[in-house]
Amino acid sequence: MKQQLLLGVLAILIVGCDSGQSRRRTEAVPVEPLPIGADTVVVPWTDLPEAGWLGGRRWVVVGADFDAALLVDFSTRQTRPIGAGRTPELAKPFGVFTVGDTAFIADWGRRRLTIWSPEGQLLDTVPAPAATRGMLPRGRDAAGQYYFEVPPVAGANGRGLLDSAVVVRSNPALTVFDTVARLTPLDVVEISEARGKRFERLVFSGSDWWGVLPDGRLWVARVRRSEVSTIENRRERRGERLPDAVIEVTPADREQYTSTFPPELRSMAEQLPYAPFHAAFERGFGGADGLIWLRKARPALDSVRRYQVVDSAGRLARVFSTLGQGVIVAAGRDAVLFAEQFRDGVRLMEIRLPSPPPPAAEP
Repeated sequence: MKQQLLLGVLAILIVGCDSGQSRRRTEAVPVEPLPIGADTVVVPWTDLPEAGWLGGRRWVVVGADFDAALLVDFSTRQTRPIGAGRTPELAKPFGVFTVGDTAFIADWGRRRLTIWSPEGQLLDTVPAPAATRGMLPRGRDAAGQYYFEVPPVAGANGRGLLDSAVVVRSNPALTVFDTVARLTPLDVVEISEARGKRFERLVFSGSDWWGVLPDGRLWVARVRRSEVSTIENRRERRGERLPDAVIEVTPADREQYTSTFPPELRSMAEQLPYAPFHAAFERGFGGADGLIWLRKARPALDSVRRYQVVDSAGRLARVFSTLGQGVIVAAGRDAVLFAEQFRDGVRLMEIRLPSPPPPAAEP
């Protein structure tokens, strides 16, 4: 417990010792509530999917727990499987990103990235390169360069967890690789038990998230500084410091987290180390027009979740809120895809975004 409190205090001090490169937002951005979507499609999955926008009212969703990928068209409320059939072209899909109307689906079963047309036709495949230790691409820019997240090499007793993961870029032919960014190391603590010592990540401590802008710039949502940076030619330009409330991790948060484990594993989950405070955001993902969406943390007993939308210069542009247990899993130009678990599967809802508010009048 003392280690956790020390880490929490240290994190606050790190955030507080700002180098002056970023700016703290002073004016408030109004919160815009989003209604529950009227257009709903149900998929028989048990976990929330990965998803991407394909333009118009079309989305691609991947259910890793169900070994499935679907095209969803809300103009017809129809779904179409991708890579299924008598000779399936997807074995274990687990991740997806989109570039325009093209879907890129990562498949760990076949150790390759598959590229799909908006009609669900397989266009090409990209094998997992040895240079990234088998990691598959997580992004691609307009020049066809691929981007990978490569974790640190594990050392004795898991000490590699203390190192930084890196973002690696390759040329389109996957023959040249270079490191373009380093991510914040995970918050871990050393656990002593009868079997020896091991390292465990602090639950609710958060991590950096990143993506690729069409012009090849990298954006990185820095969890400890609560800001979005852009990186070009290995030079990082920090965005403004985003406004965030300090949310303490409570017994209710712990109980909600352990309830996600099977009953036979919950006693083990109860022994995991927890961060004293929630990270500023739980996830970041790219939307249309170079916008970055940050899913904010919330207490277990809070039914309202907020999302900060940041522009490619790192400035807070809009703030949205949703009600209930579902989350936004992908964003398009004028709509978002909302996913909510229920007894019979996952509801996918397309929610239209309101028009941006008019700019504030000059004083």
